[in-house]
Amino acid sequence: MSRIDETREFIPVRIAVLTVSDTRKAEDDRSGDTLVERLTAAGHVLAARGIVRDERAEIAARLREWIADPGVDVILTTGGTGLTGRDVTVEAHRDVYEKEIEAFGTVFTLVSMQKIGTSAVQSRACGGVAGGTYLFALPGSPGGCRDAWDEILKWQLDYRHRPCNFVEIFPRLEEHRRRK
Repeated sequence: MSRIDETREFIPVRIAVLTVSDTRKAEDDRSGDTLVERLTAAGHVLAARGIVRDERAEIAARLREWIADPGVDVILTTGGTGLTGRDVTVEAHRDVYEKEIEAFGTVFTLVSMQKIGTSAVQSRACGGVAGGTYLFALPGSPGGCRDAWDEILKWQLDYRHRPCNFVEIFPRLEEHRRRK
């Protein structure tokens, strides 16, 4: 069972939030707001925030821009993970991943099943790593963002979480680049 080890010091992570939508604006981006509220309440830093259209090349370009930014440790996208023709966020993420975190989508589906039953099969939430940066594609609903944060990311992005977490392996994400 997971737990917080109070003997370890909390390490804030710098997180960028990207909303993928053809219709959302900053003033009505409820999913992005949900993620920002939760990550800052947890003690993390909002490193950047933006909105891009449901265009694969635009999404991938913004992901690459933030991956190259040393001030961004994690990128959370919201929107574009469904099955419609305009839902291309997952494809854009996979365009930039060096490694996919396959279990993220599985665990998200298990969490979603408890909330929305078999409708969980319609989400293609995914996670991966590129350039030493974690990336997670979350649904475009505030509920889906809450579920992903509260049940998975809140814990995995907390250095005190045991038995293991994403933060403690940050230094090793790019060790392959240091090999001779």
